[in-house]
Amino acid sequence: MSVMNQESAKGSANSIDYADMLLLRFGEFTLKGKNRARFEKTVLRHVKEMIKPYPKVVLTKEFGRIYVELNGEPATELVEALKNVFGIASISPVKVAKSELEDIVAVSRHFLEIIAPAPGTTFKVNARRVWKEFPYGSMEMNKLVSTPLLQGYSGLTVDVKSPQLELKVEIRQGHTYIFCENIAGVGGFPLGTNGKAMLLLSGGIDSPVAGWSSMRRGLEVECVHFYSYPYTSELARQKVVDLTRVLSRYAGVIKLHLVPFTEVQTSFTGIGQDNLIITLMRRAMLRITTQLAEREGALAIVTGESLGQVASQTLPSMNVIGRATDLPLLRPLVMMDKSDIVELSKNIGTYDLSILPYEDCCTLFVPKSPTTNPNLRIVDKIEATLPGYSAMLDAAIEATETVLITPYGDEKPKDVVSAQAGLQEEWF
Repeated sequence: MSVMNQESAKGSANSIDYADMLLLRFGEFTLKGKNRARFEKTVLRHVKEMIKPYPKVVLTKEFGRIYVELNGEPATELVEALKNVFGIASISPVKVAKSELEDIVAVSRHFLEIIAPAPGTTFKVNARRVWKEFPYGSMEMNKLVSTPLLQGYSGLTVDVKSPQLELKVEIRQGHTYIFCENIAGVGGFPLGTNGKAMLLLSGGIDSPVAGWSSMRRGLEVECVHFYSYPYTSELARQKVVDLTRVLSRYAGVIKLHLVPFTEVQTSFTGIGQDNLIITLMRRAMLRITTQLAEREGALAIVTGESLGQVASQTLPSMNVIGRATDLPLLRPLVMMDKSDIVELSKNIGTYDLSILPYEDCCTLFVPKSPTTNPNLRIVDKIEATLPGYSAMLDAAIEATETVLITPYGDEKPKDVVSAQAGLQEEWF
């Protein structure tokens, strides 16, 4: 059960902008020993990026947590931003009191007035004396705080085992923190602490979820999208930009590589192997992405494949397709049901974009009966005899456009030069 049952315990207060401070707690990486300090620094750096639009905010880090002093900035907006930071397990809006009994009681009373617990709410105080010089112990403070609160709110009843409202009082030197709510964060590992990977991003439901799942496990991702103009429209391209923007809410900035795929894709038609077109197409995507990964310093490729979902995602197909690259292929969704993937896409905010009816290259030239059991020897032979195949792949890489996607979407496009590859980049 959560610290506070919002539906039954909370009355008229629907905003958390009463808070003086936000308490951010770290997630599972706190068990990682020697790597912990590096992970905490990464989370702090990500939090600093997310609070840039709020100049009055002051951050303080201590063991296992970050304090966000609001100084009048809106708590609700900041919680919405910070709960998307990977590595943050939970957030508590906090009222701050002086570490003096009278002020603790007064602020606790005011806190109850703000949250307005409904009549009949069960309640307890859970005091923790971190500052050992404070004259009252934790058990004593439970009574010293709860007694005047109960006297002032006749509708409250005590339940020390499973209360609907648990008022936490954390006494530290100089200040005492009073809170009752834990807001879930995304948890996981801090972004980028487990390396970089390239995400094959289509316009569908699965690949954005795979990207989010990978970032949650500490991977920095760069997105790779293949388009086949004029068979795919500008709306399809914009859809992928918008999907990347949603993912960037969790990452700050994401690099998106837009690969022209028309010549490569159409080269597979008319060779008498229509049932292998999807296999050949996906292998070509992996070959191109592998070269982009080598250029960008990425160590793996992420896909949205789910075992058995379509013809190219049977085990024999994934085996043949995967042999086109030497990089590890990460498939976060491989054992997930479609319904679970859809639900997760709704939770992270990509579903409504993913179902927009704009075709991407993966839906073009799909044969009536694609093979579910391709033969690797035959596929290798087709690729070896396809005229100018390697040159076509190199040309696609050379013509790849790179854009940097931010969460905000209000920047004017501007040309900059990539120091690494000499590619044109734009800010969107």
